[in-house]
Amino acid sequence: MYTTIEGVRSDIRLWTDPATVEEAAMRQLRNVTTLPWIHGLAVMPDVHYGKGATVGSVIALRDAVSPAAVGVDIGCGMSAVRTSLTAAGLPDDLGALRRRIEAAVPVGFDLHSKLVDPATVPGLGGWEAFWSAFSSLHPGVHSLLDRARRQIGTLGGGNHFIEVCLEQGGDDDGRVWLMLHSGSRGIGNELAKRHMDIARSLPHNADLPDRDLSVFVAGTPEMDAYRHDLYWAQEYAARNRATMLALVQRALAETVPGVRFEKPISCHHNYVAEEHYDGVDVMVTRKGAIRAGKGDLGIIPGSMGTGSYIVSGLGNEASFRSASHGAGRRMSRTKARKRFSAADLAEQTRGVECRKDAGVVDEIPSAYKDIDAVIAAQTDLVEVVAHLKQVVCVKG
Repeated sequence: MYTTIEGVRSDIRLWTDPATVEEAAMRQLRNVTTLPWIHGLAVMPDVHYGKGATVGSVIALRDAVSPAAVGVDIGCGMSAVRTSLTAAGLPDDLGALRRRIEAAVPVGFDLHSKLVDPATVPGLGGWEAFWSAFSSLHPGVHSLLDRARRQIGTLGGGNHFIEVCLEQGGDDDGRVWLMLHSGSRGIGNELAKRHMDIARSLPHNADLPDRDLSVFVAGTPEMDAYRHDLYWAQEYAARNRATMLALVQRALAETVPGVRFEKPISCHHNYVAEEHYDGVDVMVTRKGAIRAGKGDLGIIPGSMGTGSYIVSGLGNEASFRSASHGAGRRMSRTKARKRFSAADLAEQTRGVECRKDAGVVDEIPSAYKDIDAVIAAQTDLVEVVAHLKQVVCVKG
């Protein structure tokens, strides 16, 4: 259940102990409630400080949208698929499987040397129409077309990952899942930053407590342009994940011939949706939150050494039918790098085939909140369908 904190123009509904929310993040939440367009604010148990708006916040605005409440990685989200394999069917050498996945999916700043064949992603058409819309995006990104095309099917860095997981407990104990986390890559970031700059320059945002919360308002060309580019970037992110998942499935099938795959699950957790609550049409921004409508399947990952959850939404309108997107950071990347070593990372990821070097120490499990506690804090938002534990983790 949630705690209600009084805001300025709207209350804050908080699915965690207010005492655990860092002061800077709480200040950002209160800033959101000052917006003249605010309809409501729901805060997930993985909440932490972000740019303008916290990660882990669901903001419903009337006739307005704030680009910072979406985030710079537009459409970032998760995909997962259950396979026919069990743990016994995996190869003994998981390192070879990780290298095969890394060879199939570029990570970090790398991109494909040639375009991924659309036939690689069965069932996903419309590529020609999708790419033809590129010329209608913000003029500042038009020179990035080739890079954007070659980044489809790539992972990126930071907290993005690809995992091979085992289902824990129940009738399907040991069933193998594939899971990945990524978004709209460089092109989404470029579009977001350009529109944030435009929003900050608009006169109606001059008196906001934080100019990073600047909004576009309905009925203006700036809003129309942002929504056009936003929805394109959200589709790019979905296509990027679908392409990657297809490449990872192929890598597993080449390793274990005959493996079969069920229908994938996919969800955004940095995005905008037009929804209806309390008799009002609103623009809902989920920044580090997933949609959890009644029966909606979602993915809530932990860190690279702890495990993840497949969940089904309960449709709780108090949270604007939303749930957390993950465990959420409890310390900054800088603090994590100062506090922990590669040896600490190796210890905390024992039993997981993954990078264990200084380059990914900022992703160490101790830098994140307890995923089990985060799930326990939102039993009125989702119910657990499956608990997964990774055995292979690919990081950028």
